[in-house]
Amino acid sequence: MMGYYILIGAIALVSWLVSSKLKSKFKHYSKVHLQNGMSGAEIAEKMLADHGIRDVKVVSTPGMLTDHYNPANKTVNLSEGVYNQRNASAAAVAAHECGHAVQHAQAYEWLGLRSKLVPVVSVTSSLSMWVVFGGLALGAAAGMGLGYWVAVAGLVMMGMATLFSFVTLPVEYDASNRALAWLKNKNIVTPQEYEGSEDALKWAARTYLVAAIGSLATLVYWGLQVFGGRD
Repeated sequence: MMGYYILIGAIALVSWLVSSKLKSKFKHYSKVHLQNGMSGAEIAEKMLADHGIRDVKVVSTPGMLTDHYNPANKTVNLSEGVYNQRNASAAAVAAHECGHAVQHAQAYEWLGLRSKLVPVVSVTSSLSMWVVFGGLALGAAAGMGLGYWVAVAGLVMMGMATLFSFVTLPVEYDASNRALAWLKNKNIVTPQEYEGSEDALKWAARTYLVAAIGSLATLVYWGLQVFGGRD
């Protein structure tokens, strides 16, 4: 169990470092004001229009870095620090979220797969650890038998969350690539502003990468506990 706590602590530390770096990057590039004077909302609306998307609304949502695209009601939700702001960070985030809207409109396969996993993961992610613990405890008390299969069921549930984390990676990287290509090709930003937008999205993507690696490491650890304990 001590090994698990060390693993979780290491993952949490790396996650915190990347998250802190992301926030500092966005704060830094929020000071790089756009020469075109466009707000995040205006950039989002233009990107949607340029891709022929007319049924998606751009709305403001409370909080910091709470930006997201909601495929259920077709809304690009921009945080308070993006919606009305006119800087490189706002441009990057607004275009990135519209990248998801473009994926949706073009039936991007990885986004479709992630959407199908959402209802499954929303249930299994909160239960998987308890099922694994329960199986291991049952196995310790009464021999591996039934406890083993309960623990394996927990691992399968945990594996769904890990799969979701890795499926998310191409979705997020592709949305950023679409955003950056559009910002550059349409001359929405200057070369300096583009560099800021690119760097900000790079660090945003790394948060998803760390999450995926952390999820895989946790799955492997508990897999070793379950399968190793059967001998």
